[in-house]
Amino acid sequence: MVDGPEEPGLSALGSLASDQIRLLTKVARMYHEHGVRQPQIAQQLHISQPRVSRLLKRAVDLGIVRTTVVIPRGVHAEVEEKIEQTFGLSEVVIADSDEHADEKQLQRALGAAAAVYLETTLLGGERIGVSSWSSALLATVESMNPKPHAVADKVVQMLGGFGNVTAQSLASRITGGLAHLTGATPVYLPAPGLLASSDMRQMIVTEPNIESVLKACGDLTMALVGIGSINPSPLLRESGNAFDENELPDLLAAGAVGDVCMRFFDERGSHLPTPLDERVLGIDAATLLRIPRRIGVAGGARKHTAIKAALLGGWVNVLITDLQTAQWLSRPHAPTDQTETP
Repeated sequence: MVDGPEEPGLSALGSLASDQIRLLTKVARMYHEHGVRQPQIAQQLHISQPRVSRLLKRAVDLGIVRTTVVIPRGVHAEVEEKIEQTFGLSEVVIADSDEHADEKQLQRALGAAAAVYLETTLLGGERIGVSSWSSALLATVESMNPKPHAVADKVVQMLGGFGNVTAQSLASRITGGLAHLTGATPVYLPAPGLLASSDMRQMIVTEPNIESVLKACGDLTMALVGIGSINPSPLLRESGNAFDENELPDLLAAGAVGDVCMRFFDERGSHLPTPLDERVLGIDAATLLRIPRRIGVAGGARKHTAIKAALLGGWVNVLITDLQTAQWLSRPHAPTDQTETP
């Protein structure tokens, strides 16, 4: 029979006397299996406490003690780590969602996961930028618990939210709601997100109230954004802020697959300057990409290509998504031309 490769460290056991191996094993079992504390081990075995500490470390080095992390059900650490390594992300959080969840159920799951992430990582002093018209971000705000003390200084609306009443209400609920929950000051952008012409945008950006908000976008420490597919979501379409469908062929011809804050990018994540850019009232692409922590909350098959492109382009460096999207992203050479449901 051919022996397999020896475990790391175990080959060194052969050079030790049997009484040394016995003592190493005894100390390791007392500490790790029986919960005996180091001072008690020292007293019981009549050796010094520093020696007990050295023996425990030696037992690990020799492979007598091995540490195993048992991953609980519902936690997908290996998939998260693979995506982090593949796309160079700071963190990936996979929401606990059902494979057959509909759009509303998926948004609730994403929102719950994002809420826990924010509650855990907001420690104080953050200047948070948020995008408008995102069901996932609204679900995040609705899932969060208020903090007993302030964990952020400002919550800045990075993209105009005026349109119809629904759009105004949604933008206010996301910006104002997150500010209330974190003890921050809300900073609203009281204007449409998409204007009729670039000339109109040039006039509006010089208004003091608008200019001050756009300036505040340059000092953000964190962004919380949705990731849009090339086809406007029902929420965006109903808001009165969506681009005209006649403009869709031009975007497709330019290679657009998705957007963050109405800044469109191709399948490699490269920003696509288009005439639409000149009509958007909100944070520009360069400023957005300079924000240190950029958290994207998005999932579902409809957004697979857009999410992958956003990761490739560095539009987000923290991703909160569903398991099916995460598994798709973690496949080697995941195709960028996958047919998706609009």
